[in-house]
Amino acid sequence: MASAAQLPLFYNGLEPLSSDTHAKYKVRPQDSAPFLVGQHAVPITVDEFPLVQRHMPIVFSVGDDAIPLALMGLNEGVNVFMGDDGKLTENTFYVPAYVRRYPYMLARLHPDAQELSLCFDPTSDALGESDEGDALFENGQPTEVTKAILAFNESFEQAGARTQNFMKELREMDLLMDGEVSIQPDGADQPFVYRGFQMVNEEKLIDLRGDTLRKISKSGMLPLLYAHLFSLSLMRDIFARQVQLGKTPQPQLNG
Repeated sequence: MASAAQLPLFYNGLEPLSSDTHAKYKVRPQDSAPFLVGQHAVPITVDEFPLVQRHMPIVFSVGDDAIPLALMGLNEGVNVFMGDDGKLTENTFYVPAYVRRYPYMLARLHPDAQELSLCFDPTSDALGESDEGDALFENGQPTEVTKAILAFNESFEQAGARTQNFMKELREMDLLMDGEVSIQPDGADQPFVYRGFQMVNEEKLIDLRGDTLRKISKSGMLPLLYAHLFSLSLMRDIFARQVQLGKTPQPQLNG
């Protein structure tokens, strides 16, 4: 479902935001997200589980470096919440922070750099030299807009660190297993079976020792695990949306 790439998902390049080079840059108003059309899985943080589980299934990518993903479709190239115009089809839908972060992100300019620098994707239309929009710099200093962008990216990085710790604990408790969901539509000869993701092994979760169970309950991890498990029932809703949109599902969820 998720493959490692040199640049993170959505990004075509990264350039550090500079008061010298980008002194005249403005943030342009955006009413669509064309980069999200056809994207079926989006990374999320554990902070978002309670909100995401109301709208999308939460699964984990395959491999040793698994991350949580929100499924916006069950098949490659299918996003049931986005129109072809790049606009959401629902007003109350929760948009993951990973999506809202784009085209910005904090990154190390050099491998040995200690600090993270605010960067952006130079191929994005969301900012540039323009008559419209809010200025990123005034008199060589960051504006409130830039400060807010930086603050959001810093909070995202902090949530990312909490997510890494969460995944580390999951691995240590050996709670992840290969996922499989079978959906039998009315009138279909055979069920559609979706694989290529990981999920929490509910039997192992129930059988955890009392001290371990108390530990993850006190840490707040336990409700997050159940948010993930409860969200899996939404796979059938996503499937139904794909059928309604005429985007014929394939028998396997590839990644």
